[in-house]
Amino acid sequence: MRAVVCHRAELSVEDLPDLSPQRGQVLIDVERCGICGSDLHARLHCDETAADVAELGYDHFMRSTDRVVMGHEFVGTVADYGPRTRKQYPVGTRVVALPVLSAGGSAHLTGLSPLASGGYAEQVLAIPSMTMRVPDGVDVEAAALTEPMAVALHAVRRGEVGAKDTAVVIGCGPIGLAVIAMLKATGVRHVIASDFSAGRRALAERMGADVVVDPADESPWASFADSQRYLTEAIALAELGIGAMNRLRAVPLLPWAKIMRAAERAGATPRGPVVFECVGVPGMIEHVVANAPLLSRVVVVGVCMGADSFRPSMAINKEIDLRFAFAYDPGEFHQTLRWIAQGKVDVRPLVTGTVGLDGVAQAFEDLGDPERHAKVLVDPSR
Repeated sequence: MRAVVCHRAELSVEDLPDLSPQRGQVLIDVERCGICGSDLHARLHCDETAADVAELGYDHFMRSTDRVVMGHEFVGTVADYGPRTRKQYPVGTRVVALPVLSAGGSAHLTGLSPLASGGYAEQVLAIPSMTMRVPDGVDVEAAALTEPMAVALHAVRRGEVGAKDTAVVIGCGPIGLAVIAMLKATGVRHVIASDFSAGRRALAERMGADVVVDPADESPWASFADSQRYLTEAIALAELGIGAMNRLRAVPLLPWAKIMRAAERAGATPRGPVVFECVGVPGMIEHVVANAPLLSRVVVVGVCMGADSFRPSMAINKEIDLRFAFAYDPGEFHQTLRWIAQGKVDVRPLVTGTVGLDGVAQAFEDLGDPERHAKVLVDPSR
């Protein structure tokens, strides 16, 4: 089969032996595979991530010296099954699959390990139970975005964003745009999006952002005045507490402690916005921690593969809740596919280009220009 191989940060199209499904595996003919921002990072910084993951007991994340077929956002048709493997769907069925493969007695991330060849190829292997049939009428390019949209859904769920919360999306690359779409799909009424790129800001509006900000001209944190008051001064929380206690203790015999706990359970106590950091470069966590209002919940979605730092004292003084989002579970993946099929999530604005295998290397370069592309898909048949 023809495939794009990554070796020492270089991408080349090669003829590789055809894949042969083993027991517990299904072979899929790839129709489309999205180029993910994490692939762009992994191409250049995989050794740092491999070292981190090795500390967690996994030694097979791709390294620069490996020869790896990347790509994990794929859709295709069932071609064959391994011996003594339950046939989840008939041959020819269009499916998407969670990009994980059982091989050699362990699980591997498809497209990010030399033991799990990825979707920048004519064929890819998957686990039958992790495949899901693409509903009739769903465009193949839309189906290819199931995986990155599932990442966004998981991030939104990690943020526990309520309909009345303000959500702030920092960075409107593909994952930021996907987060915006999923915030609106889950009913969040006020979404602020921030990006330096005019092209990405335009896409953010198409994906449903209510306020779009160019941080070169306006702070995304200045848009809160139109929604609700957030605490921004260092001593504001203490002043609020003093004011509340003065009012509560002014009434003799009032069970003020119980009232405070009841207000907390009812969500009547102060809280900050929910911020999604979708840039993934060193310094962004510090930027958000330093500038977000007090009591903000921050979900880190952007994949920064290098070392980074922030000031814990700043986060402590502001009681910032810092969370990290990695991937998704099968239920979130399935929910995403259903929403795409139902039209609840429109992914079409995200797709800005399609290339064949011979165009992948150039597409990696082109994706560095935010004005040109959001999501580029690979069509191995081109």
